[in-house]
Amino acid sequence: MGASSEFLPIKSRRLATGGCLPIRSTLPSCPMSWFANIVYVFAGLAYVPVLTYQMIAQHKNRTGWREKLTGPRSSLAKTSDRRRVWVHAVSLGEINAARLFVERLEAADPSLEVVISTTTDTGFARGCQLFGADRVFRYPLDFSWAVRNAIRTIDPAVIVLVELEVWYNLAIIAAKRGIPVCVINGRLTERSCKRLAMLGPLSRRMFKALAWIGAQDDPIASRFMRLGVTDDRIDVTGSVKWDTAEVADRIDGQDELAAAMGIDAESPLWVCGSTGPGEEAMILDAFDSVRAKLPNLQLALIPRKPERFDEVAALIEKRGCSCVRRSERADGSDSSIPHPERVGHTHVYLGDTMGELRKFYALADVVFVGRSLVPMGGSDPMEVAALAKPIVTGLDMANFRDASSQLREAGALVQVDSSSALALQIVTIASDDTARKQMGQAAKETVLKNRGATDDSVRKILEFLKAG
Repeated sequence: MGASSEFLPIKSRRLATGGCLPIRSTLPSCPMSWFANIVYVFAGLAYVPVLTYQMIAQHKNRTGWREKLTGPRSSLAKTSDRRRVWVHAVSLGEINAARLFVERLEAADPSLEVVISTTTDTGFARGCQLFGADRVFRYPLDFSWAVRNAIRTIDPAVIVLVELEVWYNLAIIAAKRGIPVCVINGRLTERSCKRLAMLGPLSRRMFKALAWIGAQDDPIASRFMRLGVTDDRIDVTGSVKWDTAEVADRIDGQDELAAAMGIDAESPLWVCGSTGPGEEAMILDAFDSVRAKLPNLQLALIPRKPERFDEVAALIEKRGCSCVRRSERADGSDSSIPHPERVGHTHVYLGDTMGELRKFYALADVVFVGRSLVPMGGSDPMEVAALAKPIVTGLDMANFRDASSQLREAGALVQVDSSSALALQIVTIASDDTARKQMGQAAKETVLKNRGATDDSVRKILEFLKAG
């Protein structure tokens, strides 16, 4: 479905200045919370085999279960009269997107206390790193008792959800207690919208309970309205990731990474970031083809999920390439670690550590943004654009539709539908210094002109705090 056919009238692209709507819910009490609990129990039982595999084979989801099942630890109980804002960011990407919002909210009102919840292990680790472990906790499973205990412990004046982590009991219970639940950087794909619509009254009741949504673009705002959000509770603010994308010519640590990995500064480097299952094989196919024309091209692969690092390393070796793993070549690596030959030897650099993707991007001559050649919705192109790098993606950028569309229209991003098309674009871009610089400059300018969503979101939350 094209964007124009799914638009509903949008009130405005920027925040209205008419204040906030009353928040206390007028929804009558009903047993639907317990119905939701029962649904969650059966869904949880069905999920047990997957969870068991994740815990044993992938070493994921092993910790934090007490907070998930019963609510935050008692040390997070409110002990002062300072108003609290509870920010929930489900995983690593949302935590990074929330960082600047939290900083600017606290700067705008230093009297506030902000606490942060997250769901995944990587999100929790990053949250503790950014905000301090004393105010980060595991988001409770959406059972009514866990949600009530969380709200009682945290005692928030406002709850802020990053992107789309909306759950029935949280939305309903908070609304009944007069606590506004807001969504910043709101993102909702057409596929998710259709699935949520299948829940019928349960879904509409949940979305009607939301106090405000700052949507990333017009189609997303339209989808929220189809699920029951009224147009006076939604604004199109753009993506906060335009703000968090740090514009820079260089970043700290990139030279140390290049030296440790043996990356040749005199040869072009193709970086493929946040790749997904099935995609690395297509990239390696393209790499074989590209090297026939650009024999000195270097390739770096950085899979999105850490549990796939070994799998991708094995695939690289199976293709007859030497796999140079970042985890085995730390900064300042000594000569006892075998160094890959720079000439006449096919090797692939594997970014198998966390938190270094931007370093690889900063070193790149051309970047492929992953999870887009396979149907996974794409990954964030904005942090690449902020580093003034030419961008190539697959066709599936549903998770970043507006950003990828703007970058494409600016001439900063090219989309491909196959490994052969990918190879052709990499050869074209890597061979043309002028075109590469023009694409990079267009990318950076697109980032700069789209800034502002974070400040808009902060202003709206402050309105709710003032109204409360």
